[in-house]
Amino acid sequence: MNKKKVITINGKDYPCRITMGAMVRFKHESGHDVSEIKPNDLSEMVLFMWCCTVSACNADGVEFGMSFEQYADSLEPSGLQDFYSDMQSEEKKTMNQA
Repeated sequence: MNKKKVITINGKDYPCRITMGAMVRFKHESGHDVSEIKPNDLSEMVLFMWCCTVSACNADGVEFGMSFEQYADSLEPSGLQDFYSDMQSEEKKTMNQA
C-alpha cells in the first residue's frame, strides 16, 4: 500500500501516501486511530490525507509548509476522491493476493 503517489496542490506535486508516521500524526491531531474514521466525516478524511502528505514529504525530504486549513482550502474534491479510490483499490489487490 506504500506505493509512491503524488497529489497536486496549487500546481505543485507533493508525495502523498500512507505511512506509519501519517497514522501516528493523525492520532495526535484527532485523538483517535485512523481505523475510527467515519466514511461520512469529510473533515477527518481530509485531515488523514493531510497527515499522509506531511508524512510522505517529510520521509522524502520535500519541503511542505501548509497548515491543515491551507491544505483543505487548496484541495480539489477530485484529489480527495482519487486518494480514497486508490486506497480502496490497493486494499482489494492486497486481499486478492492473500
